Amino acid sequence: MSLPDSYLSVSQPAEGLYKDKGSKFIGYVFPVKDLEDIKEQIIWLKELHPKARHICYAYRLGFTPDEARSNDDGEPSGSAGKPILNTILSNNVHYTLVAVVRYFGGTLLGVPGLIQAYKEASLEAFAAGEIIEIEPMETLEVRFSYPQMNEVMKVIKKYPIQITSQEVNNDCMYQLHFAKRISAEVQLALDKALAPY
Repeated sequence: MSLPDSYLSVSQPAEGLYKDKGSKFIGYVFPVKDLEDIKEQIIWLKELHPKARHICYAYRLGFTPDEARSNDDGEPSGSAGKPILNTILSNNVHYTLVAVVRYFGGTLLGVPGLIQAYKEASLEAFAAGEIIEIEPMETLEVRFSYPQMNEVMKVIKKYPIQITSQEVNNDCMYQLHFAKRISAEVQLALDKALAPY
């Protein structure tokens, strides 16, 4: 599946709180890159909340349904991870982890109460955070001889391309950074610019 031109995610970690019958539900939302990132955030939350009864979470990494997962962490099946995941899906965010830390207040909430609490804590975290649009970027290394620099620079000026590093000698190298959506156009323009006469 190809990447979309842009997608939504959260700009930075945020935290929200929901209370019900003495139980405290602390919602956290994190931007994440991969499974390793998710693992680190969960470990950090366990260290931050050693006395918490449950740390339930859900995440969505890429753009296919199987890249979204949830975890009930010992709560009744479907009462925690699923409502958390639903808040991720309804906000249409990707590369996002939402975790809810529960401190038990002594009163059982029942499955409907848990579903409500985990959902509300997740929504509170989203409300405290900021959802932003992210455009997938690409980095390309271009090698060319010094006399070709003029042609390469024409391409760079024509598109929104950033030069992130460069070596200029008889043989030159530019590292270019640009939006993935213009990748094919940029590649074509560079191929034409560097084609032997």
